Amino acid sequence: MHDIWNPWHGCKKCSEGCQNCYMYFLDEQRGKNGADIYRTKAGFRYPLSKDRSGRYKVQSGEQLRVCMTSDFFLEEADIWRDEAWSIIRQRPDVVFFLLTKRPERVGECLPYDWGDGWENVFFNVSCENQKRADERIPILLSLPFKHKGIMCAPFIGEISIREYLKTGQLEQVICDGENYAGARPCHYEWVKRLSDECREFNVTFAFVGTGRRFVKDGKTYRIESSELQANQAYKSGLSFKGKPIEYKLCNLLGMPLSGERLYQPYFGEKCQNCGMKIICNGCTLCGKCKQNQP
Repeated sequence: MHDIWNPWHGCKKCSEGCQNCYMYFLDEQRGKNGADIYRTKAGFRYPLSKDRSGRYKVQSGEQLRVCMTSDFFLEEADIWRDEAWSIIRQRPDVVFFLLTKRPERVGECLPYDWGDGWENVFFNVSCENQKRADERIPILLSLPFKHKGIMCAPFIGEISIREYLKTGQLEQVICDGENYAGARPCHYEWVKRLSDECREFNVTFAFVGTGRRFVKDGKTYRIESSELQANQAYKSGLSFKGKPIEYKLCNLLGMPLSGERLYQPYFGEKCQNCGMKIICNGCTLCGKCKQNQP
């Protein structure tokens, strides 16, 4: 996927949300161990890669989700993180979406010139249940980041974040059910509560997928297809576009980049009913949709 940057791969499980980790599951299918942590070779410098014409493959204004098969603040990655920060520093025109289950380590892992935060970094913590929300969100709120959000995925327990939304620091909340082996149920009522709280404070809420086991009105639905999960999440009407997140992106000279010079995502026909659309980087125009048409 064009919006993912994995400078390293592999992770150590640290909380309830890790129990059925999709990365561990997929690695096992390939005969690998998800606990083996290593720096990626071809992918490490992806944000700096260029095409044959000398242009960056990742365009100005795009968002990259970082370490989707690991954790950016994993202790084992301390030896590589400074170089990753250097890459982020060289692309002030790109938004880097950081997600962690280890916010307690973040303060000691920031770069020397961090100050009160970089405009192109969007920092998020995982909150799979109320226990982890109450443990991680206060740390998130105390850290020097320009942009902050939370991800409730896999969503395995009811959560209220109203008291945290009151601070005005949270700009986005993402919610998704659980997949792969051992998927635990996600309940409609839990998602609805989060949606209502975000609407109250005009914060974007993205319900991107139901997961494989979705409970509504006391009935459990088995939804095996990820595409169908995203479609059902969209149809629920629970997602909400709140006040926009304003990233002050610039070039290496510090000159601000105006809207017409920034990447504009394209959404095809199949994208229109997808739960991810509200936060998606857009279609890659890979052609698979046409190939799969009857």
